[in-house]
Amino acid sequence: PPPSHSTHPKVTPRIIIHGGAGNLTRTTLPQPRYDAYLHSLHSILSSSTALLANPTATALDIATHAVSMLEDDPLYNSGRGAVFTRSGTQELECSMMISNGYRKRGIGCMLLRHVKNPIKLARELLIRGEREDGGGGARDHCQYSGEEVERLAREWGLEMRGREYFWTRERWEEHVRGLKEEERKKKRKDEWEKSHYIPLGTCGAVVLDSFGTVCVATSTGGLTNKLPGRIGDTPTLGAGFWAEEWFEKAPSTLPQAQLQAQSRMIYQPSPSSPSPPSQALNHLSRGDLRALMGQCLPTLSATPIPSSSAPVPSKPPATSPPPPPTRHAIALSGTGNGDTFLRLCSSRTVAAESRFSHLPLSTALSNMAGQGGALQKSAGDRWGRVHEGVGGMIGIEVVGEKAEVVWDYNCGGMFRAWNDEDGRLRCAVFKGEGWESG
Repeated sequence: PPPSHSTHPKVTPRIIIHGGAGNLTRTTLPQPRYDAYLHSLHSILSSSTALLANPTATALDIATHAVSMLEDDPLYNSGRGAVFTRSGTQELECSMMISNGYRKRGIGCMLLRHVKNPIKLARELLIRGEREDGGGGARDHCQYSGEEVERLAREWGLEMRGREYFWTRERWEEHVRGLKEEERKKKRKDEWEKSHYIPLGTCGAVVLDSFGTVCVATSTGGLTNKLPGRIGDTPTLGAGFWAEEWFEKAPSTLPQAQLQAQSRMIYQPSPSSPSPPSQALNHLSRGDLRALMGQCLPTLSATPIPSSSAPVPSKPPATSPPPPPTRHAIALSGTGNGDTFLRLCSSRTVAAESRFSHLPLSTALSNMAGQGGALQKSAGDRWGRVHEGVGGMIGIEVVGEKAEVVWDYNCGGMFRAWNDEDGRLRCAVFKGEGWESG
């Protein structure tokens, strides 16, 4: 059963999905193709938001639903329609992470070849992790690969398919052409890629449910013509995905002047040197030994006394109890050149910058994935000549009862769809919501 959410504030559910990013322009994505992607994105978003409107819906279930629909659509580089390795095989990756409620919290799977919907396997591993043996001996591990985890998928009744299901003619032709272009001069390859969209993409969803829990789900086939056995950022915690929550204490509401008055104690200045002999004789002749000792030992006269301008109250002033801590939650999913995401541990880096520098998630995300951000800078002088550093990210930030959907990217475009704060369904590929903006 899902964990209890009774301690969380009720919030308005939100969702954002992505279907990849890269060299997307009006040249590489003609309008008929653009329209096909928008129709698909809108259909998946509409189905997911309808389910999310149920008050009992959980972020975990809706994220799984949205990504499984992306996996079923051959337009995207995940599940059916995933890209091929250099050897002509398909090696699928997926991941899932939730902000609370499950002790594993994060799952990554890689080198999958037969699970129809890899994201459903990640969900099972997360849920069954609540058992002592993790479900079928999966224990408390967070990353799995290959035949053994697919054996568990069969035992748990997940739908399995042969290689022919995942094969599509479009991806195969991209694979073959890519191999041929590698045999030619690099310059010729670059020129060809300028007029063709090369799927770097990963499919993902970030969901906030009405209980305040955030969940991220991500799935991909990886890079076109990758080396067999290569592992990307998608199944790697902290690189291609992340989710967490924490509580922050509110700053003191006591007036600053009152704080200063309570902490300030004024001391009368002491003489820097003994008094002249005439004054000492005067005190002695009058029998004023206390004054005489004060002149001979000046530090004894530095008796703390309250300042006349800041009297100390006889008892502490009554103060109202401090406000309760504010709950924060963050979830992120990335898409693009996974090797760059791995080197920068990008998703966790964004989350940590937002959390510990007290920056809005939108700012931290743009610092990583926006134009001129850390992803782009990591490519150095190779930027624009290779795919290194290319990518984008989506996310949701929750502060108390307020939530914000965020995204940014450093390339031509990113397939994305979300529900805005007014509940409207929005879809875009380029900066604007129209093909003409590409």
